[in-house]
Amino acid sequence: MTVRPSRATLAIVVAAALAVALAIGYARRERDEARCGDGFTSRAGLCRPEGCPAPLVVASGACSAPPSRVVVPDTTLTLGPSDWEAQGHVTPRELRVKTFAIDAFEITRAEWQRAQKAATKTDGEPAEDGLRAMAGVGHEEASAFCVARGGALPTDDQWIAAAAGLRGSRYPWGDTGAVCRRAAWGLATGPCARGAGGADTVGAHASGATASGIYDLAGNVAEWTRGDAASAVAAVRGGSWRTELAAELRTWSRRELAKTERLDDVGLRCVYEP
Repeated sequence: MTVRPSRATLAIVVAAALAVALAIGYARRERDEARCGDGFTSRAGLCRPEGCPAPLVVASGACSAPPSRVVVPDTTLTLGPSDWEAQGHVTPRELRVKTFAIDAFEITRAEWQRAQKAATKTDGEPAEDGLRAMAGVGHEEASAFCVARGGALPTDDQWIAAAAGLRGSRYPWGDTGAVCRRAAWGLATGPCARGAGGADTVGAHASGATASGIYDLAGNVAEWTRGDAASAVAAVRGGSWRTELAAELRTWSRRELAKTERLDDVGLRCVYEP
């Protein structure tokens, strides 16, 4: 004999399934929002500003990343595999750098386009998603951009000094672990994946900034360093939105690329004389 569920039973099952689906959807929305800083909303996998929240500012009637520079003081650090994940990756040595200044934010699409317009003396439409970090830039282009601004790409040691600080922290924000709110990472596939197809808004992960106020040194776009002028390769540091492993966000982590490569997760920031 076949026992058919009553209409009341079916209604209860449907209601329960709907409640579970709603709870899962709500939890996902909460998780998405939690990975963005205050004043930013998760849309299409990216953190979009609502209005112009800090640390962004309004300039010339538009929300922009302020042209702030942070001074990094004389720094001496003993580098070595004290972090077990660094075993085999870090050669013990002493790092010494003199005082310098560094961009507080990664170079944005809007900044890059303004520089191109100025160089070619042409006009054009504003950069699409101008607050997102610029990517797809080769080493020579990145270096020329910084020189035109009166600076240079950071040396490997300068980048480490800016990210690790005087204490030699594991991450730019300190020694605690990487979470989605602190950096734009794992956005393609990984723990923070939400369908993003590129770099995030600069400054949208303020809780991942250094104590001195340098944003996005971990995640978003990996950043070119100066490298040896005679070499065909240079290092990029900081991980990116494609990074899947938290260890790749550590201040000691680096990867080498051919200087001619233009990858969608590699961008830049510049350093300057103090």
